[in-house]
Amino acid sequence: MDTTKIFKAYDVRGTYPDQLNDRLAQAIGSAFAKFVHTPRIVIARDMRPSGVTMCAAFAEGARSMGVEVIDLGLASTDFLYFAAGHLDAPGAMFTASHNPAQYNGIKMCLAGAKPIGVESGLVEIEAMANEFYENPSTGALANYRELDLMGEWVKHVHSFADSSKFRPLKIVADTANGMGGFIAPKIFAGLPFDVEIMYEELDGTFPNHPADPLDAKNLVDLQKRVLEVGADIGLAFDGDADRVFLIDEKAQPISGSTTTAMVAAGLLKKNPGATILYNLICSKSVPAVIAEGGGVAVRTRVGHSYIKQQMAETGAVFGGEHSGHYYYRDNYRADSGIITAMVVLQLLSESFVPLSELVAPFNRFAASGEINTEVDSPTKSVAVIAQKLKAQGVNVDMLDGMTADYGTWWFNLRPSNTEPLLRLNVEAPNEKECQQRVGEVLQMIREV
Repeated sequence: MDTTKIFKAYDVRGTYPDQLNDRLAQAIGSAFAKFVHTPRIVIARDMRPSGVTMCAAFAEGARSMGVEVIDLGLASTDFLYFAAGHLDAPGAMFTASHNPAQYNGIKMCLAGAKPIGVESGLVEIEAMANEFYENPSTGALANYRELDLMGEWVKHVHSFADSSKFRPLKIVADTANGMGGFIAPKIFAGLPFDVEIMYEELDGTFPNHPADPLDAKNLVDLQKRVLEVGADIGLAFDGDADRVFLIDEKAQPISGSTTTAMVAAGLLKKNPGATILYNLICSKSVPAVIAEGGGVAVRTRVGHSYIKQQMAETGAVFGGEHSGHYYYRDNYRADSGIITAMVVLQLLSESFVPLSELVAPFNRFAASGEINTEVDSPTKSVAVIAQKLKAQGVNVDMLDGMTADYGTWWFNLRPSNTEPLLRLNVEAPNEKECQQRVGEVLQMIREV
């Protein structure tokens, strides 16, 4: 079985059943249990139909290694991370997040929701999974039990906001037939909000639109509904609901960078002098806002395993990514879409101004969004461009791919972890210059 295409930098992901199937899930379950070497693990799944049998097969593989399996059933990824922290047990979440219906995957973590990635165990798990695929474990099956932690999860999410500060707000949440439709009603129940949930029915075939809010096309329905009902805020969740994107009352999307800056400013009022992380494709407004709030800004690579590790090393209270992942120290350093929604709703409630006005001070530059270009060798392209710009005296660093900082504008080029693609992000003072600079960098790429 060729697993090289499905073991990614941070998780396992592929099409079902040709790349990822039940037998392979069983082998990965055995490998995971052997790797974590604990008495029990916790598992959960999203709404994809293939998750039912894959989860059962994974559990059987783990149990054959003498490890008890605790099954949460349907859950969002951030709920699974909470369970891994709350129960102090390694966890595995069956989801392909925002990917289309034919995909499924497994996100794994250690006890306490500590990350497992390519540099922290995923390579070893892949090697063992290949062994177990050829020679399945035949040990007696350990215990299996189902566990309902929803009540504890709701209390945990609510602890990130002061509900006495909430004011009646009209909220529209587009859950895209994903796990947000399962989680959000339980979190919002009893709170003083008028909540409308779009596409609440769990359906892993995504009949209305893909569960990928990074793609502007998938925000159109939510934007339209926000205007139709006069909502104060729109919330767009991805398939496994660990990410959330905000839409203001004018139906304008708010970038992950702007949300990071806004949440950082709010948290610094409660945690003076705190350390806050941001990844290197976030807007320059993020470190500026952190500094203005008296905090310590730390720049990181892209990706949850790196951010969680640096949070542990620095004691950071919060970390944000431009892609809509927001991490909290008090959430076992894990990311959560619904916790971020709670934090933002308190900030909006306390501000007594529309969301567009609340975010305006944090929205200081124009960004290109991520632009992908197919090239023969992404790593070579990055090296050639970096060398050329360094020779010209441009300020270049190589933290994650390369970032070239010209003072008034900057760009980052990163090779994809999984495809022959270069990922470009550009930020400039205004939209016109941003587009001009995008053209210049794309020309550099073509000349390699």
